[in-house]
Amino acid sequence: SVESVLTAAQSFFETFVLTNCFEPLIQTPKTLVLHSRARKYEGELQMCRLEVSAVDFSDYHPLKAITELGRKRREKEEEVGSDFEPWSSKRGEILSRFTTTEKLSINLFMGSDKSKASSPSSAVSEKVRTRLEELDDLEEGSQRELLNLSQQDYVNRIEELNQSLKEAWGSDQKVKALKIVIQCSKLLSDTSVIQFYPSKFVLITDILDTFGGLVYDRIWSMCHILLPSLWHFLKLISSLMWFSESFSADDVNDTAKETCLNWFFKIASIRELVPRLYVEAALLKCNRFLTNSGIQETLQRLTAMIRGIGDPLVAVYTRAYLCRVGMEVAPHLKDSLNKNFFDLLASFRQIHGESVQNQLAQQRVEIPIYLTLYSPAIHWILQCVAYRAPEVLLTEMMDRCKKLGNNALLLNSVMWAFRAEFVAMRATDFIGMIKDCDEAGFPKHLLFASLGRSLSCADPPESERLSILNEAWKVVTKVRSPRDYINCAEIWVEFTCRHFTKREVNTVLADIIKHMTPDRAFEDAYPQLQSVIKKILPHFHDFSVLFSMEKFLPFLDMFQKDSVRVEVCKSIMEVFIKHQQEATRDPVILNALLHICKTMHDSVNALTLDDEKRSLSLLINGFIRMVSFGRDFEQQLSFCVEARATFCNLEPVIIHLIHTVNQLAMETRCVMKGNHSRKTAAFVRACAAYSFITIPSLTSIFSRLNLYLLSGQVALANQCLSQADAFLKAAVSLLPEVPRTISIEGKQRSSEPFLLDFINNFLSTLLVVPDHPEQGVLYLVRGLLNMVQDYTWEDNSDAKIRVYISALPLLAAMSQESYLYTIPKVDSNETLYGGDPKFIAEINKLCETLIAQVLDHLKGLGRDEGVRRQGSLAFSLFGCLLAHGDLRNNKLNQLAVNLWNLSHKHGFCDTRTSVRTLEYIKHQAQQADLSHLSDMTARLSLQSRA
Repeated sequence: SVESVLTAAQSFFETFVLTNCFEPLIQTPKTLVLHSRARKYEGELQMCRLEVSAVDFSDYHPLKAITELGRKRREKEEEVGSDFEPWSSKRGEILSRFTTTEKLSINLFMGSDKSKASSPSSAVSEKVRTRLEELDDLEEGSQRELLNLSQQDYVNRIEELNQSLKEAWGSDQKVKALKIVIQCSKLLSDTSVIQFYPSKFVLITDILDTFGGLVYDRIWSMCHILLPSLWHFLKLISSLMWFSESFSADDVNDTAKETCLNWFFKIASIRELVPRLYVEAALLKCNRFLTNSGIQETLQRLTAMIRGIGDPLVAVYTRAYLCRVGMEVAPHLKDSLNKNFFDLLASFRQIHGESVQNQLAQQRVEIPIYLTLYSPAIHWILQCVAYRAPEVLLTEMMDRCKKLGNNALLLNSVMWAFRAEFVAMRATDFIGMIKDCDEAGFPKHLLFASLGRSLSCADPPESERLSILNEAWKVVTKVRSPRDYINCAEIWVEFTCRHFTKREVNTVLADIIKHMTPDRAFEDAYPQLQSVIKKILPHFHDFSVLFSMEKFLPFLDMFQKDSVRVEVCKSIMEVFIKHQQEATRDPVILNALLHICKTMHDSVNALTLDDEKRSLSLLINGFIRMVSFGRDFEQQLSFCVEARATFCNLEPVIIHLIHTVNQLAMETRCVMKGNHSRKTAAFVRACAAYSFITIPSLTSIFSRLNLYLLSGQVALANQCLSQADAFLKAAVSLLPEVPRTISIEGKQRSSEPFLLDFINNFLSTLLVVPDHPEQGVLYLVRGLLNMVQDYTWEDNSDAKIRVYISALPLLAAMSQESYLYTIPKVDSNETLYGGDPKFIAEINKLCETLIAQVLDHLKGLGRDEGVRRQGSLAFSLFGCLLAHGDLRNNKLNQLAVNLWNLSHKHGFCDTRTSVRTLEYIKHQAQQADLSHLSDMTARLSLQSRA
């Protein structure tokens, strides 16, 4: 309980006595006393205020015109926008989906001496004849067949061919490069391992794309573009690529055209249809060098040629490649895309023909599996056709699909490729078409999955939504295979969350649990189950509603794998932190999230990376930050006690809890405003006890130091003087344990800068800390300085002396009649001593000792090579005397002048800083009470190193 914690802590406070660290600092012989000048803080503050000046908030930016010009140019050039999904995004999914364990074969081009580049002296006609003979040599068998290759071996061989193509091209063996491309294209006629065909298509077309780019760049480099005006020249210089896309065939010289024709003549000599089609399609863009209408004519011709391919699978992928190249080169030519689609419809009856059935029986491939092989190609063709197509065309295509009958494969691709809005508005019609499809040919749950994917992006008519969900779920819930079930169900979760309440979502979760729990099927479906969670969370920002769903927490229990469970918990906490607007005390939310955070915390072990620990800590701290019990402060403290025990392995969370408790103590005092003062004081002491007990558990010594100081400041602000005293003593006693180096982001760094920063903050706090009646005058200051003197500093370090110099402003401030800052209801030494001469004398003695230590150190630096350090320290001490000393004292004035001269003696002082300091002194000398600075200014001179 809070009372027991308070009792234990109070007894500790009473017995906490530090030894050997608060004895008076060893006195050195008297040399000089720091006479502090009287300060008028309010007047000094007014003089330091900045002048207010108007600022012109103009939207002008020197790059604005350029960026707008570039944006307009890009908008004009990009006929295919970012809303078109590129082929590259589909490539990886195809390669991972269509795999095989069957053995594969490949014909490799072996090369010949004939393929070497001819000498420059050869006649053009001889060169052409030789290269044509080399091309024929390929047809006659300059190749080697590799058998029994695994899928990975096959992929490696294809990669080798791609590299050989680049090497042959780079060594000017153009015909050899063409032979490699032809050889690879022939592989697309082979369907002996039919399940691997889509992946083989991806690999081979990569080589074709490489070849097409090499040929185009080669011909482009031979072009001498006609530049009729300076404007064209400037356009070329500013953007060569942009200009390269804007030329016409009339701008191409004869040499480039002849080279281009030569390539097309070589392609025309390829005897087999499939490689000839693919290679010419790869060079489609090169038609721009010949005629302005070449691309359109070639697209129409190649589209017609594809009708001669007998195998429907080979034909559909050939059409897909032609559509892909066409979209890249001339996306505005829609006629060829439409013709390819309509030719595809006409060839659908071939799929159920005798030759295909015999092939499937020979390879033991079922018709549903075979039909899925068409999906990537048909998806792509329909995506190209439907891109920015008018509503009329899409409606016509849908009507043609209806007329085919048993068109599940095509219907599936239509729902994939057509705009989601188009499908959503006709969702009921699509459901009717799905019902009419044959279940044996293409599973209906796959069709409903495609429909659900569209409905997750666009909304159907409101009156049809419930019937759509009921029809879909009738099919989904009957799927027996857990894998097929969850693949379809996780898609429809999005639709359910978008349009229905927690009741329907809870029903869906219950059905998923029912299907995935038997035989622990959920262990093979973690990605899909994670997707379900990620689809639910964006629609339920009110976590009281989310956790009130009966099946949500049981659904989370299916995540048995530690790494997956932690990722799910992280995703929940990210949404909570992002969308929770107000602090909560709802027990349902707190218990659930506390369990989730504990799951994340318990995953931490010795092998957990620091980045992962930081990530988890941020999420847990975000949860703690959103917990508030209002004015029930004891309940809030009890929660922090529970959280400390729960998250003890994450130090950032413990640090955050200590900060939270300190903030809680401050809020308590502000809210109560003196009411129930005895109870409030007890609670504040309980908060102090929490911090005092918790801080020693931290491993970071600077975290402990800073939290001791912070907690002491909070205790002091709440008039808990004994607790504040204990915190500050604990901080001082910890100083000897500070190591000379600390680890920061895996690197060892010196701890001195951090230690100096802490000591300076500590010194600024000591101004308002009243002396303990039983400990003597300035006992905390003396204890700190003793620790600084005994600490083992780095060799050749001036840190200790800099601390002594930093302590002088504190002592000067302590000698003032009114302190610069005080704490309400806390009597500082200004009140306790009331300017007692004995107190001032103690301050002067301490100043005397510190100055003596600094001057002795400066003398030591003058005897070795430390003159640069000597100058820096001398200037720091000069600044301290200037700001806080009474320079009307002749000895102190002379010391300041000597320190100035010493700092400039060897020319290491920054000239700019010196000049500004002199200007400041002259400005200050204009004040009546500082007129004595004028005489000193005359004795300060600037010196530079010779």
